[in-house]
Amino acid sequence: MSGSADFDLYRPSEEHDMLRESVRALAEAKIVPFAAAVDEEGRFPQEALDALVANDLHAVHVPETYGGAGADALATVIVIEEVARACGSSSLIPAVNKLGSLPVILSGSEELKHKYLGPLAKGDAMFSYALSEPDAGSDAAGMKTRAVRDGDFWVLNGVKRWITNAGVSEYYTVMAVTDPDKRSKGISAFVVEKSDEGVSFGAPEKKLGIKGSPTREVYLDNVRIPADRMIGAEGTWLRHLP
Repeated sequence: MSGSADFDLYRPSEEHDMLRESVRALAEAKIVPFAAAVDEEGRFPQEALDALVANDLHAVHVPETYGGAGADALATVIVIEEVARACGSSSLIPAVNKLGSLPVILSGSEELKHKYLGPLAKGDAMFSYALSEPDAGSDAAGMKTRAVRDGDFWVLNGVKRWITNAGVSEYYTVMAVTDPDKRSKGISAFVVEKSDEGVSFGAPEKKLGIKGSPTREVYLDNVRIPADRMIGAEGTWLRHLP
């Protein structure tokens, strides 16, 4: 059936095929040689990050307006798939960069986009996504992390659990309750920086696989951030979920 015109409708474009070939070649040369050691030692795959950044493949989804490649969803998936073929831990670099930054792309102010998507596109920072909590995994609306307004700032307190690449990423999209009376409609999203005072991390989780991608708790202890780091309007977190 390979020559069927019906199936040609679903065939990737020539550009997508070329992308797959180039990413596969890169992964074979720069990622595969370190994959076993990354898993055995449970260490972050820095070699993979360096190779992906050098070839602008670490965050291909970032729009051109903010310095990115502006790749479509299929191209992003191809990059993730081909890196995963070589090393599962390494594939979470482009995957979680998109997961963590997509709320900013979807709903962030222009100031927020330029401030955080630019460094992401350059490879100067990574993004993580902080939604789950010890008592709020599948029931995200039951989260307990709070954000309280204090003048021109928000003060965040709480614990996020099972956060991919925590401790390595510089930026975190954090969901927090801003109005406890509204349940799911009282949750908002913020960009928190690793360097913000009051941010710390738990020990890496012990896992059966993908050991090179750290999974850790993120602790928010009176983390005071500017009000303009809210993503979108207050209480609209559901509108910009990936």
